[in-house]
Amino acid sequence: MISLKEAVYLEIEHHPHLVPNIFLFIDRRCFPEWTIQKAKIGFHDLTFVVEGMANYYINGEKFTVEAGDMIYVPGGSIREAHTFKESLMHSYPFNFFWAEPYNHIHLPFKGVTKKVITKEILGYIREFNHVWMSKQPFYHIQARALFELILHRLLTNYYRKAPMPIDPRIKKLTEYISEHYSENLSIAELAEWLHLSPVYLGRLFKQNTGTTLKEYIKRIRINNAEMMLSSGDFTVKNAAEMCGIDDIYYFSKLFKEMKGYPPSAARKQAGQ
Repeated sequence: MISLKEAVYLEIEHHPHLVPNIFLFIDRRCFPEWTIQKAKIGFHDLTFVVEGMANYYINGEKFTVEAGDMIYVPGGSIREAHTFKESLMHSYPFNFFWAEPYNHIHLPFKGVTKKVITKEILGYIREFNHVWMSKQPFYHIQARALFELILHRLLTNYYRKAPMPIDPRIKKLTEYISEHYSENLSIAELAEWLHLSPVYLGRLFKQNTGTTLKEYIKRIRINNAEMMLSSGDFTVKNAAEMCGIDDIYYFSKLFKEMKGYPPSAARKQAGQ
């Protein structure tokens, strides 16, 4: 069971590691006496309301939900709910765990998000419902993919509530990094190249990309290293050096942190 003190809210760098394991999904059409009894949950509950109304209580805080709203109850929370007899709720709840060791990661949504269900999201939910109910061979793979499309849309909207074109200086910088990731990239020198202070560059980069410049460079290097190793043409040491990392022990540790498996496994897979 997750405790709220142990919870970590989702950041961009967590995304590659999160694999949802959905164990319950239903087309919930409430009857007048429907309730969820007060209890602490160890899973995550993401529920989409398409008709009617209900009161949800999350850790004692009351939320009234109606058609178009989304409820998120993270693992470790105390949850209870009831519908309104004069406006019975129709909803689609997804109950899931993140694959270990990431179940303590919480989505960034707080309680209820109002009017979040778009035509696109509703389409994914209905397709998920069809796949889940039909239970064809390998349906879990297709169902997970659809749920991840829903999460992708929700998170994209959350992190970019007011879509803005990327700052041309940041676009110029990301293009430069893509071509020069194998070199020694100093944040101070990159800032000077763009005629910015390192502090301002860091702030501007995170505003435009959702991640830090340091993390972005690491990700570009490791992604390229993974491609090299997967080809079978490079040793771990070669790949590390060609991606601008001279310390093979640091490279191996960073690779495993970001990919979830050691670099030797990527090379071994290429040889099979």
